Parts: sequence; C-alpha cells; structure tokens
Amino acid sequence: MLEVDDVHTYYGDSYVLQGVSLRVERGQAVGVLGRNGMGKTTLIRSIVGFTPPRKGRIRFKGQDVTGWASNRVVALGLGLVPQGRRVFPSLTVMENLAVAERERANTAGAWTMDRVIELFPRLRERGQNRAGKLSGGEQQMLAIARALMTNPDLLVMDEPTEGLAPLLVREVGRVIESLKASGLSILLVEQNLALALRLSDHVHVVSRGRIVHSATPQALAANEDIKSRYLGIGGVAS
Repeated sequence: MLEVDDVHTYYGDSYVLQGVSLRVERGQAVGVLGRNGMGKTTLIRSIVGFTPPRKGRIRFKGQDVTGWASNRVVALGLGLVPQGRRVFPSLTVMENLAVAERERANTAGAWTMDRVIELFPRLRERGQNRAGKLSGGEQQMLAIARALMTNPDLLVMDEPTEGLAPLLVREVGRVIESLKASGLSILLVEQNLALALRLSDHVHVVSRGRIVHSATPQALAANEDIKSRYLGIGGVAS
C-alpha cells in the first residue's frame, strides 16, 4: 500500500529525515512512535506532499508519488487526519464533511455521510454547529470523519489523541480499532504508547530523523531499554 524508501527531507538547511524507510501493507496498521521534534510529522508531510523529500522514493499503491502535489496524492486514495485537527472553523459540521466528499469507483464499502455519522453519532447532534465551536474531542472526531469522506485506501493519522481527555482517547481508540477491522490500511503517528501498541501490527521508533527500532508491538512492549532511551517510558499501562 505504502513504501517509504530511504527518504531524506530538509526544511531549508535543517536536515530532518535522515534515510527513513518503512512499509504499510494492505489492511495493516503501522505505528510510528517517538518524542516531540524527532521527525514524525515531517515524515507525514513528506508522504502527503507538503514537504517533498530531497532524496529517496515514496510509492503509494504501486505508483511513485515522490514530489507530487498533495491534492494528487489524496485523489489517489490517501486520507489525512492532520495534527491539530485543522477543521474549517467557519463551516458547520455537515459542511466540513460535504466539502471533503469524494466518490469511490467501487461503491462496496464506500464511506457515505450516513455511514460516517453512524460511526460518530455525536456529529449528527452537532451537525449544524460551526466546527470552531466544537470541543477538542468533537473536532478530532470531525477531522477523522472528514478524512473518511475522501474514501481513502490508506488513512494517515498524525497524533489523533493529542490533548484529549482519557475518556475521549478511548473513544478515538475504539474508532481506529473499528476502521482497522474494516480492512482500512492505517499509518498511525502517536505518542500514546499503550494505544499505539494495542492498535498496530508493527511499530517503528523514530529519533533524530531516523528509525532506530522496528518491532512487533509485543516485542516493543517488553523492551524496557528502547522505551526508556527513546520514548522516556519505563513501562506500559495495560
């Protein structure tokens, strides 16, 4: 579904991603973990086309999309849930969803307005409210719902639980689990280690622009040295 091959990305003279490689297979959820400022969001920006890499290749659904404009990558079937939600604050909930709607050639399993609202019933209640008036948790639900309305084959999520209360973290986790069960491919950038380990099939740890450790969730959960050194965590809550 997605192949990132030896990607090097800069901001001006600042060398951020230093040879990152990873894969997301069809139907797989892959987690990317790491402290703030280690290059996780730059990886997302490189994949989506916001900050194209200077070296390396990004292939999505078998096509080389390196350097493509982000709208072309999205049209190919990539859905983005950006860090900070970035909903359209002056539009209503329903208008936010409508502007993102993209038809799917194969209607089987397509995300429609009704299907999205069924997944997020709170959005139906708030449908005519302006997005800027929603709570942080409601805006995050809207950001995920808006990405689904593009009918993606791969959903890229950048810190979807950032700043949320524990109850809402569990709700977002439930939604991601449901999406994974439906067969959607997911690339999940997340600082909540316990959540990422529960939802991912494979995980990568990023530090200073490099992937320094790759493992199954079970192996990373048991590796106290890697968790302490790169994630600042001595243990994982159940």
